[in-house]
Amino acid sequence: MATLTRSTVIVTNLLSADIPLSHTKILPVKAIGESRDERPFVYTRRMKTLLDLAQKLDRKKITSQQLVQHCLENINAPDGEGKNTFTSVFAERARAEAVAADVARREGRHTSPFTGIPLSIKDLFDVAGMVTTAGSHVLDKELPATDDATIVQRLRNAGFIIIGRTNMTEFAYSGLGINAHYGTPASPFDRQTRRIPGGSSSGGAVSVSDAMAAATIGTDTGGSTRIPAAMCGIVGFKPTAARVPQHGCIPLSPSLDSIGPMANTVTCCAVLDTVMSGGDSIELTPYPQVGLRLGVLDGFVLENLDTEVSTAYQRVLEQFGKRGILTKTVNLPELENYQAHANRGSLVGGEAYAWHQQYLDVRHDHYDPWVRDRIEGGRAFSAADYINTVARRASCRSATQKRCIGLDALVLPTVPIVPPSIAELTQNPDLSARVNLMALRNTSIANTLDAPAISIPCNAPNAPPVGFMLLGKHGEDDKLLSIALSLESMIRQS
Repeated sequence: MATLTRSTVIVTNLLSADIPLSHTKILPVKAIGESRDERPFVYTRRMKTLLDLAQKLDRKKITSQQLVQHCLENINAPDGEGKNTFTSVFAERARAEAVAADVARREGRHTSPFTGIPLSIKDLFDVAGMVTTAGSHVLDKELPATDDATIVQRLRNAGFIIIGRTNMTEFAYSGLGINAHYGTPASPFDRQTRRIPGGSSSGGAVSVSDAMAAATIGTDTGGSTRIPAAMCGIVGFKPTAARVPQHGCIPLSPSLDSIGPMANTVTCCAVLDTVMSGGDSIELTPYPQVGLRLGVLDGFVLENLDTEVSTAYQRVLEQFGKRGILTKTVNLPELENYQAHANRGSLVGGEAYAWHQQYLDVRHDHYDPWVRDRIEGGRAFSAADYINTVARRASCRSATQKRCIGLDALVLPTVPIVPPSIAELTQNPDLSARVNLMALRNTSIANTLDAPAISIPCNAPNAPPVGFMLLGKHGEDDKLLSIALSLESMIRQS
């Protein structure tokens, strides 16, 4: 794990007992995007980085109780987005855990540098004793979970406090973030208009942008961490799917689902990814820029870009050129053909229908009709379609890997559009369908390839939020995070 300079940051013994922060090697990290001057559309109350919070806790400059109270006040603010952002808030438990964390720190018994820092989690993850509702009312009658999801257990073991479960697109089946049951939190950009936050991990992104949590955990089947990150001005990371265990998470499409963090910086995402993937130490340095080779993806990913997206994206590429970073235009025809075919019937549709079939008859009226119709569309996806699609995906992945030999990562815009208003989409289902396909178009590439990908804000001050995406190779998550650490400040300051 590293700062945004060339210095290396090492955090060791994340899960071991009796290791105070003073016994770890953590260098100062300047928080990014905290002030209205730097990112005008983001509230000034956005929290600092996880490392900065860990240092302040260790130096007794803040307490866990103050952090939790700060988050709860923002969640409950009358003029805030809390009521649309969370499906459940664990206020009493969070306060109790904060008291325990502060006592453990005073007595030198805290279990990790991050003990007492509040996070939010998507309403797809099991919390023992609670029904997991997935942003829906379909599952209201189900039995409570008997255990925490694996990632929830690991986060708690690392000392983090789960402050609540966040709102989402019902059953994660859309990239827009609109929810007909619990309301839709608005992107921090142009709050007066109330623009979509992106989905499906909508509430998680807003919980970070509005300082209701220091970071959040979402899922990503076609872009569901990176789309809301791009539309809310934060960082979102999708790992290689098998990197993070999915036990205790309601699936959308088991072939494509992955679990990843959203936070204020790449470093924060690296910390959370390490914890969730079972690591007990982080040692990640910025990738050397000399000799770095980036493939600039051409073709359909650049079609119909909003002006703000095109301008911000090109500005970053120009900065790469000025810094001497090697770039090469790349065309991936096999990927383009696969994506075009997937629009006519997909793994997501078939696998989603298979899971929901048990509920569609008995709980039919409890679905949002827009989501239900999309799920029921998977009924026509036959076994032959499924087998053929799996084979085409494997062929696409193999061909793409060969075309990317010699490249360290691909780059492309995260989302082709800036967030439209919630009202215009909820009033026009056909428009919603078209915008949803646009929102998912670029991000879904990483899921098709089962590759790690990360979105970093690249818009200019006062401009609408735009994400710049780095796409790595299957299983090379640490390398991609290292590249992202190296380029983050350049991407943000372009």
